[in-house]
Amino acid sequence: MKKYDVVVIGSGPGGYVAAIRCAQLGKKTAVVERYETLGGTCLNVGCIPSKTLLESASNYYEARKNFAKHGISFQDLQFDFSKTIERKNKVISQNSKGVQALFKNNGIDRLSGHASFVDEQHIQVTKSDGSMEQVSADRFIIATGSKPYSLPGIDIDKDRIITSTEALSLTSVPDSMVIIGAGVIGLELGSVYAKLGTKVQILEIVDTILPSMDRQLCKELMRSLKKTGIKFNLECKVEKAVKNNGKALVTAIDKQGKELRLEADYCLTAIGRKPYTENLGLEEIGIKTDKKGAIQVDQNLQTSISHIFAIGDVICGPMLAHKASEEGIFAAEIIAGKQPKLNYAAIPSVVYTSPEAASVGYTEEDLMAENRRYTSGICPIRVLGRAHAADKLDGMVKVLADPDSSKLLGIHMVAPYASEMIAEAVVALGLDATAKETGHICHAHPTFSEALKEACHMAVENRAIHVMAAKKPLA
Repeated sequence: MKKYDVVVIGSGPGGYVAAIRCAQLGKKTAVVERYETLGGTCLNVGCIPSKTLLESASNYYEARKNFAKHGISFQDLQFDFSKTIERKNKVISQNSKGVQALFKNNGIDRLSGHASFVDEQHIQVTKSDGSMEQVSADRFIIATGSKPYSLPGIDIDKDRIITSTEALSLTSVPDSMVIIGAGVIGLELGSVYAKLGTKVQILEIVDTILPSMDRQLCKELMRSLKKTGIKFNLECKVEKAVKNNGKALVTAIDKQGKELRLEADYCLTAIGRKPYTENLGLEEIGIKTDKKGAIQVDQNLQTSISHIFAIGDVICGPMLAHKASEEGIFAAEIIAGKQPKLNYAAIPSVVYTSPEAASVGYTEEDLMAENRRYTSGICPIRVLGRAHAADKLDGMVKVLADPDSSKLLGIHMVAPYASEMIAEAVVALGLDATAKETGHICHAHPTFSEALKEACHMAVENRAIHVMAAKKPLA
């Protein structure tokens, strides 16, 4: 029987990062992965392939819609979706091989198969051929991720009623698509296909897109997404989604109580994900999950059995790849006897649409719910010289700060390259910087990041240079 210091179950961005950090800290480490390729959902059917398709779709969209104003024209612009998918698959393969190389470089064993607990110190690995082996370890880290969530009445057949997994591997660009859910997955994949010419309709049960993000940010983003042809039906409850005569038929009730019957080539269900904790044998060792299937952990990410840790999508909190990675490093360092820190308040969220959306910290709705005093500052992207040079005028940066101390409470942005710009906001908020301090930092000109500087000045001193102020600057 193989014996390890640490066995990690799952090779996604939480699991493989945890394994590498454990190995760096001198622990004999193995990773159990049930699928053929390493990297988990994020690398294989999530973050990486979706961003790869977004890049291709955005290039094609810009060539069709906007290149002419730059003096660039085409006689016969062609698009080959098969090459787009081929490139996407190549990117996945390269990244997966990269993880495999990291395992080899760090001396990490890869165990292929499905892991389930036999007892508190042993797991059973069931291989694809049905054979089994037992492995023991001093510590375990559960990092099995999540899987798409569905609702009654939605018959996911993976043919016409599909999940994000199937949407990333279609063989041709559909004429039409209905998307259930206006969260990150729905908006990103909706953007991919809308930019490729698909007629996209998004149905959302609440009155906003991206329900967990700042409402003002969401309105700004939705206004931009409508320009690509996406239609939104908010406060719309889906009753049924079925395959019908080779199409997807979706029945819903709109906010006026009227029935909608929408037919499309595909219906993409993007209503969220749930922890993948089934068939792990958790009940065999007394580790309980909540009603959503999430494993309960303490401040050190330890389960009710102290030598078994859980990270990423299988525990409570936002289902973000970078959150899982940070938790993986944290758990590894706890195992090694260190005293790491993990600041959940400084974990950003990003939506890779065009423009992108990103945020960190409190939303305005959060602060109002807690009855906290705050001040806000907004800089529209269109006031920036770089925005006009790039012909990317949509968006804004919004800063929320404490009115007395000027401490940053939240930063929200809809902007080109917001996924990169948010890093500065994370550093500032994570280091307890003030809006005044952040606004006084010299930013290169012309850049989109100047919007953060201007928004900080608007939040605390009303002294932004390029934003029209409603009142005179404070002394």
